[in-house]
Amino acid sequence: MLSIEKSYIAQMITRMNFQYTLILCLSVMLVTSCGGIQQKKVSYPSKPITYLVPWAAGGMTDMSSRMMAVTLQKYLGQTVNVVNRTGGGGVVGHLALSQARPDGYTLGAVTVEITQLHHMGLTDLNYENYTPLALIINNPAAITVNIDAPWNTIDELVEAIKSDPGNLQASGTARGGIWDIARVGFLDAAGLSSSDVPWVPSQGAAPALQELIAGGVDIVTASLSEVDALRKAGQVKTLAVMADERLSRFPDVPTLKEQGIDWSIGGWVSVCAPAGLPDDVRMKLDSAVYEASMDEDFIQNLTQAGSSLQYLGGAELSEFMKAEDASKGVLMKEAGLTN
Repeated sequence: MLSIEKSYIAQMITRMNFQYTLILCLSVMLVTSCGGIQQKKVSYPSKPITYLVPWAAGGMTDMSSRMMAVTLQKYLGQTVNVVNRTGGGGVVGHLALSQARPDGYTLGAVTVEITQLHHMGLTDLNYENYTPLALIINNPAAITVNIDAPWNTIDELVEAIKSDPGNLQASGTARGGIWDIARVGFLDAAGLSSSDVPWVPSQGAAPALQELIAGGVDIVTASLSEVDALRKAGQVKTLAVMADERLSRFPDVPTLKEQGIDWSIGGWVSVCAPAGLPDDVRMKLDSAVYEASMDEDFIQNLTQAGSSLQYLGGAELSEFMKAEDASKGVLMKEAGLTN
């Protein structure tokens, strides 16, 4: 009787061990299967992308960025939505981009001002807060006045400034922005002081040009691409471009150098992502931005708008930004615009 009970107990233990082993195996299979599902990588990009612009709609940065966003959609297969984040002389938009998650779903325009803002003490941001993807345009500044202004040449404008220093006002961007630096350099090269033409800050060229038309300011220093529509409409006239040579798109506009003032400067726009972008996402974006930059429609539309296209890839752009940061720091210190 005892041997029968022992045999029965042994059978029960064996059956329980088998059931336990079966349950354990099924559990392991389930966990492994679920882990495989969780670890399965979704191909980038799998959802719409946000493209931040730190300046107002209608200006050079906004125009080139919107064209880049539209063109990128062709090569990424996802919608790219442009969002203007203005304020703080460009700080707000640049800061928003730097603080975004580095996952490729937030890109943006990083402009020449990123090499200037920190020199003024307005932010700690600099070019190292971003993953550089490509430089897309680099536009020389120009000097534009109202169509009814009494000056038709730079010489006439300079004489007017000399005869009544401080009377005429200029605008084009925030204080210390690239178009402000363009004003300072022009006045210095012409033997004038920056205080001879006070600066009226704005959130970009578009609102500054509206002030020019309304009579709120007398001069706008901005790119020809930004003033082209108003020139064609007969509302403004451009007296000079701050370039080494006349621009092929605007052969009628003389350079400052032609008129005896040795000064040139440009405002550039790049495509960047937040710092820390994963390598696989960066490589996908590098390729897409390059394809977009070489796209025939992109080139044609921006060229027709008067932009000067200049492509530099990520590594070259990083070195370009570094050099720009150093040179702008020296220039701004000389102009008394550093903190």
